[in-house]
Amino acid sequence: MTGYETEPRRPRLPAGLRAPFEARTYREFLYLMLNLPMAILFFVYAITMLALGIGLLITFLGIPVLAALLAGCRGLGALERGRARALLRVDVAEPEPVRAPSGRGGGKGGLWSWTGALFKSGTSWRHLLYAVLHFPWAVFSFAVSLAVMAWAWQLITYPLWQWVFPTYTDQDGLQIYGDGEGGGWYLHTPLDLTLAVVAGALVMLVMPWVIRGLAYVDRAMVIGLLGPSKLATRVWELESDRGVVVDTAAEDLRKIERDLHDGAQARLVALAMDLGLAKEKLTEDPETAARMVDEAHGEVKLALQELRDLARGIHPAILTDRGLGPALSAVAARARVPVQVTVDLADRPAAAIEGIAYFTVSELLQNVSKHSRATSAWVDVWRTPDRLLLQIRDDGHGGANLASGSGLAGLAERLGSVDGLLVIDSPAGGPTTVTAELPWRDQ
Repeated sequence: MTGYETEPRRPRLPAGLRAPFEARTYREFLYLMLNLPMAILFFVYAITMLALGIGLLITFLGIPVLAALLAGCRGLGALERGRARALLRVDVAEPEPVRAPSGRGGGKGGLWSWTGALFKSGTSWRHLLYAVLHFPWAVFSFAVSLAVMAWAWQLITYPLWQWVFPTYTDQDGLQIYGDGEGGGWYLHTPLDLTLAVVAGALVMLVMPWVIRGLAYVDRAMVIGLLGPSKLATRVWELESDRGVVVDTAAEDLRKIERDLHDGAQARLVALAMDLGLAKEKLTEDPETAARMVDEAHGEVKLALQELRDLARGIHPAILTDRGLGPALSAVAARARVPVQVTVDLADRPAAAIEGIAYFTVSELLQNVSKHSRATSAWVDVWRTPDRLLLQIRDDGHGGANLASGSGLAGLAERLGSVDGLLVIDSPAGGPTTVTAELPWRDQ
């Protein structure tokens, strides 16, 4: 080790001179060459099945033929996405699947339900549109890219194969123009060969950018027509988030039930039994009865404290009455490490967002107390125009991540269910910074 880092080596050639020899250029050229056979297959299948299905609509067979058309287009679209992923390096997500509505009793729908869902799916029709529109573009891009590539390499290597003309034909070289009867310009002199190489070099410099421009259009078509629509993706995310919210609410209810059963409820049952025994001894042994009542009084205080803690865990009164700043200060006061809280909010967010922010900070501070071995922690809360940001820092040993089993993964899911975000920066050895973002919603 020399004690200092060297800068990464910069390419010696500028991008314009490197492009004709980069792998990207020839991957995209291969994609454009494969465009034609794939587009012919896609187009012929789509037009044939469409014409057959429309022609058979007067009979029962037209509907299943059109359904097979859409299903086949979706299958061929999967091949196109794979080809774009391999050669264009564009990773297009799979579109939303065809989901048939539930049948009677909540079971899965049958074949007709699936067929109806296939016809209602906008993704299916976008695949068919791709099959029709991509064919003329594939013919054009195939012809242009092949011509540019061929002329570039033919001209730049012309001096190597110019001898073919005088050897096997009655011409001295490649004919640029002429009347077909021996007159014209044939590339065969040293000056002609030099001009051919120069022209080939110029075409070679232009060739990569022509290919990349053509491939860019293909990228746009694959993403726009074969990928998931923004609306469908948003609906899918909302359905997934709704499942997370339902699961989280169910888990919270089970936790409250366990806390009540194992804590306050068990203590109240024991208290009732103790008071019953004290009642029986009231006349026989007043001193023992008084002692038992005194013990029961202590149990009542403990039960009330447990109920207060449980209520605070559901939704603390201080958060409702005084807002996020005082509520987080109360949480920090109960932490095992000194915590400095800074809340810079001119207004209060919506109650739901405020509650999520409170429990996010509470859980993160619990992680600091239990796992970080920190001596200090800091909580900062502020607002951007449309986001509420929470940042919790500590000087512990670090190493926190979503897979560490510290509850961070579940917390990230809860935040994601309301379009929130959790970012963790926790290198080994510390410090740890956890930033949470929530959408700002006014009350």
